[in-house]
Amino acid sequence: MKAIILAAGRGRRMQHLTDERPKCLVKLRGKPLIEWQLESLSAAGISDIGIVTGYRKELLSCYNLTEFHNDRWSDTNMVVSLECADKWLRMEPSIISYSDIFYDPSAVTSLINCPAPLAITYDPNWRSIWENRFEDPLSDAETFLIDSSNQVQEIGNKPDTVDEVQGQYMGLLRITPESWNYISRVLAKFPENERDEVSMTRILQAVIEQLKFPIIGVPYKNDWGEIDSESDLQKFNAKYFLLKNEG
Repeated sequence: MKAIILAAGRGRRMQHLTDERPKCLVKLRGKPLIEWQLESLSAAGISDIGIVTGYRKELLSCYNLTEFHNDRWSDTNMVVSLECADKWLRMEPSIISYSDIFYDPSAVTSLINCPAPLAITYDPNWRSIWENRFEDPLSDAETFLIDSSNQVQEIGNKPDTVDEVQGQYMGLLRITPESWNYISRVLAKFPENERDEVSMTRILQAVIEQLKFPIIGVPYKNDWGEIDSESDLQKFNAKYFLLKNEG
């Protein structure tokens, strides 16, 4: 099992915090975000870890990871970054992690143990996090519907009500060579002018709609978060401070 961290972007919503460093080097609770991911992946038994770089890639060389570089990082989205690791994705199953999230090792092991060719972790208790991050939690949430067999029915659309959001995708997934082939087929159907901006959830929704390929959702209820802005960083750090003092 390999792992690939998608760390090409700058993270413009982080404002001055990414003026001189990629988003994954912003510190949360005293250590860079990427170290949260590396520690959880390693604790779950994954030692073969790659990284897709872009902005200020030289600052990530100290981690001695297998590098895939997206030289168009400023003009493309995360799916194009993922394509840069095509060689690995065609070799064996891989855990894919966004570089602006933190989670504990159990999130990774749950994906490793899932037998499905394409699986994602999701938070069924998403509202408490989103209500803390946003005045209106639906302003940033995406639709997520899942059936009784844990098969995702819808993901990534704009919800009108909370009933359309049974959880939130975390930015952590497991892709096998079989499912990567399906993802690549769907991506190839997008017009060239759209491919650079297509989001991961839009691709996953297209896999469901166009190919009827099953995506399994794995619930995760432990500590995690997405650092998408300076406000997120402040709130997750404050939560940690409160927890330490309560303990």
